[in-house]
Amino acid sequence: MTTALHGTPGTPAAPGAAAAPDALDSLRHWRLRPGVTASALARGLHLRGWITSITLEGSPALPALWRMLEEALRTGGAAELAARTGAGTPLRGALCTLIGQLHAHGMLVEYADPSGAGPAHDWLLKVAARPADAAAALAAARVEVRAAGPDGALVAAALRALAHAGVEDARYAPGAGTAAGGAVLLTATLADGTERAVGAAVHPDGAFVTPVGVGARAATDTAALAERLGPGASPGPEAATAATPAAAPPSLTALVAGTAVQRLLCALAGLPDPDSADPGDPGRPAPRFPSALVAGQDPPYAAYHPWLGGPPDPAPPPATLDEALAGVAALGDPRLGVLPAPLTGSLPQLPVALAGCAAPGGGRLTAGGARADLARLDALCRAAELRLEAERPGVVVGAGPGHALGRALRRAAPDLPAARNARRDAYGGGHRQARHWWSVLTRRLGVRAELTVAALDPAGPAYLAEVRAAGAARGRVLGRAVEATADDAAAFAALAALVRVQAGTAEPTSRHITSPGGELCPLATAGVDPAPWEDEGWPAGWWARVAGREAALHATLLRLTGLRAVPWEPAAARARTVVTALRGCGFTVLDAPGGFGTDTEGGSR
Repeated sequence: MTTALHGTPGTPAAPGAAAAPDALDSLRHWRLRPGVTASALARGLHLRGWITSITLEGSPALPALWRMLEEALRTGGAAELAARTGAGTPLRGALCTLIGQLHAHGMLVEYADPSGAGPAHDWLLKVAARPADAAAALAAARVEVRAAGPDGALVAAALRALAHAGVEDARYAPGAGTAAGGAVLLTATLADGTERAVGAAVHPDGAFVTPVGVGARAATDTAALAERLGPGASPGPEAATAATPAAAPPSLTALVAGTAVQRLLCALAGLPDPDSADPGDPGRPAPRFPSALVAGQDPPYAAYHPWLGGPPDPAPPPATLDEALAGVAALGDPRLGVLPAPLTGSLPQLPVALAGCAAPGGGRLTAGGARADLARLDALCRAAELRLEAERPGVVVGAGPGHALGRALRRAAPDLPAARNARRDAYGGGHRQARHWWSVLTRRLGVRAELTVAALDPAGPAYLAEVRAAGAARGRVLGRAVEATADDAAAFAALAALVRVQAGTAEPTSRHITSPGGELCPLATAGVDPAPWEDEGWPAGWWARVAGREAALHATLLRLTGLRAVPWEPAAARARTVVTALRGCGFTVLDAPGGFGTDTEGGSR
């Protein structure tokens, strides 16, 4: 951040009148946070704190001004500096402006007498808004390190870390840890009786630290992560006998123990969790999903990964495309995800963007769209459906109820008697998006094809468009779309055909091809205002209009199809794991039976 800094002369106080207290007068109550450093610039100053930085510009005297203020902050000479700096002078105005910037960027901390401070004093000075209160909370904490046996290396490392942080009341408690891999459960009770806990385990290939939660949740997360990452099956969280843990180097054990203690103590002291992307910015939203630290030794590795396992904990539906894509990343996480991650890889991105992943049962799943992010979201939903269809054919997955219902209705519509018997007229409209995708398909790629549109219901907005091959492959469906207007349907059908042609060229063995229709437009445009000139000829303007027509299309298709899509509750354990993770991202899983066909013969799915 860059700020122009200018001192203003102000108006001197009238003789005999007391000047109003300003930032310099109150500076005696504050100290510079440890670790704040400064670099002089030609006409300014660059300050770096724990997690923030700022560039101040406006005068070559700023470095000297900083040295004056820094000395007062570090030596307790703020009162003396205020006394010898005249009220209303340019110097005092510049100092007050600089002090205000330090406050705004969290580089000052309220003074606390260091006498009697615990070992965590310096750490809390760096990270806590009120270090004295945070230190008191840690000193009052009662922490138990629960494990199947007292002699494990992880137990000893956790107790050492707690003592180093100033937690005086920390002790081992038997009989409540996960035995395999030397797992431990750290629990603490707050003054109001609330319990906070975090689990951890260490072995060379799958060390981890769970998110902080209540004791039961942390124990369940520990068992689930041990089963996911451990060398073998994990016993229950209440194992009564110790098992020999897998050998792990001391460095990995210390890392896991230190991280577990840090996460627990941050929760006790009211500090942001270490997984926060910007823990010092109170205005930054918290991570959408809880995360677990995953670490390994060969090669050395440690990083936070989104964790969607454990007990069912549904999240609100994604409100924007970014939130939905965060769910895609979490569900396809390479360490803790439950679905293959859809990636662009080496797939072509023009004229349409492609993303692909492994398909359950073998082969590849390829998705395409106008943008790679839309293709990735559509691929993730289809991959989840393919995984779940082994237990329930016709299951539909979407990034929220509206998206899932839109996908289900569009699949049901082509099987309507009205759709099969409707007159299909050659599309002759002038919609710019439809002309664009049709031109790319037939002129740029030279595909011989025919585009027809049929009205599904004269009383409501619902149209079916199909792109069929001409020539030797005449009649083969290349693309299909169901939308609220003939132009929308034609454009999405042409786009779907283009995806199939491009995917077939790049990946001849692909068994599953999918592309989104208008059901993604509400998410793609949520929170995005098109520019005034972006009419339906522009993608953003067109998507906004399609999103506005989605509700009417749903009403018409619900009346025509009689579809009764309801949330699906799986019976098989593997399916429950996937559904739990999907709902943990706010995704919706609907049971929409009816045999809507497969996605191997064309059309958007």
